[in-house]
Amino acid sequence: MSGMTRRGAIAGLVAGSAMAPIIAKAQSRTGAPSAAAEAAAAATPFRPVTPALTEYIAGAQTAAVPEPVRERARMHILDTLASIVACRDLEAGRLGRAYALGAGGKGSSTILGTTGRAGIVDAVFAGAMAGHAAEINDFIPSAYVQPGPSIVSAAFALAEARNLSGRQVTNAVIAGYELAGRMPKAIGTPALFRAGIANHGIGPVFGTAAASSSLMGLKPEAIAHVLSYSAQQASGSWQWLLDVRHVEKAFVFAGMGARNGLQSALMVETGFTGVADSLDAEGGWLRSPAFEKADRAYLVDGLGTQFELDHAAFKRYPTGGPTQPAVQALLELRKQVKPEEVTRILIEMPGRADAFAGAKMPALNLPYIAALIMIDGRLDFTAVQSLERMHNDPKIDAFRKLVQVIEDKAQEAPDGEARVESARVTIERNRKPSLVKFVPYVTGFPSHPMGLDELEAKTGELLEPLLGRTRSRDIIARLRGFEDESDVHKLIALIAR
Repeated sequence: MSGMTRRGAIAGLVAGSAMAPIIAKAQSRTGAPSAAAEAAAAATPFRPVTPALTEYIAGAQTAAVPEPVRERARMHILDTLASIVACRDLEAGRLGRAYALGAGGKGSSTILGTTGRAGIVDAVFAGAMAGHAAEINDFIPSAYVQPGPSIVSAAFALAEARNLSGRQVTNAVIAGYELAGRMPKAIGTPALFRAGIANHGIGPVFGTAAASSSLMGLKPEAIAHVLSYSAQQASGSWQWLLDVRHVEKAFVFAGMGARNGLQSALMVETGFTGVADSLDAEGGWLRSPAFEKADRAYLVDGLGTQFELDHAAFKRYPTGGPTQPAVQALLELRKQVKPEEVTRILIEMPGRADAFAGAKMPALNLPYIAALIMIDGRLDFTAVQSLERMHNDPKIDAFRKLVQVIEDKAQEAPDGEARVESARVTIERNRKPSLVKFVPYVTGFPSHPMGLDELEAKTGELLEPLLGRTRSRDIIARLRGFEDESDVHKLIALIAR
């Protein structure tokens, strides 16, 4: 399995046309196989993966899964539903909904977070677009995918249409996360980049297809064809790094994968046939020259005993992952300082700090985030996504000039050790001592996982302002006992507004 740093990928948001050298540098550090490794891969006997993958997906509804993994799945479902509710009125959410409602007349599937209905594929597309309309939903940092919006949206739509239970949805979500994480990691980020395909697009396609196939009860032979159509629809360009408004990004990370993955399964259920061994056959998708160094074993080793959910993460704050330690430090220091006292804020962090010093997307721009926290006294969910306020608020503009973001190489993890995001924030004050806060990590990353109580607190903060305390607590309680729910209709109604 090969890749690049997630921090380096996000850095492209500000780098624009400089994206390629950034990624090339990251690959040289962490991803490109050595000559010895490539020779060893070439000498490894070919290993078919389709039989094991299709059997796993087909058996997901009856597989024995440890309770801690099942709990993580329920937590990711809750986190995704809260993200959809919180983001439905942001630009990507509004546009996804408008598209679905105008695409083909009134349908029977609920657009999650609303009372609107559309055809099932369009409804799922809209729900997924809302789920990633901001930087608040879950992610698998080692795969560079954000699987929740696409997989959960499709699972709920199928469960609504076919009266399926909470346990069936949970089983399908577990299978979906396996494919969403394993496929891009098996191929490797450098290979995907050279092929012009973003991890963020292909993971959700295969993940949604797997979850959908599980809920449809498709047999292994049919699932092989689903994988073929998923391969045909596995797309998404790295140009999402140039997006500023978070609309194309929401499409690549969520809406596209939800639509294409569900559509692949529905087509095969209807009778479509494809290449039954597209992952194994000469001339098939995974045997293309671009993917010849793929770690095929990663697709199937440990299926059913090792889970991608253990590598998934939650965002504590509605900002990009590498900014979160600085956000936490700023929020804690704000309790001790008045904005008029501040003469300078220094943020020291590992990696490409310059990317977050000048990011064009608000939720990644640390001077903007720092100014918001100091002036407002909190981090408002809507404000941190606002291009309007970032560019047109004179108080924000003046305060941003007081913020400096620099790289601190001492915070970098040694080669071979797991990376943990960190930050040191120093606030210099007029005629008062400076304040310093170091945050070594923020809870939510796989190395420091978020517990159930913490996740419920986060989702409560997202839900209560929009749905009220009673409904929010009901939603959270229902997710605790989600596998005892006979259907999803009540939960869908509870999150609608």
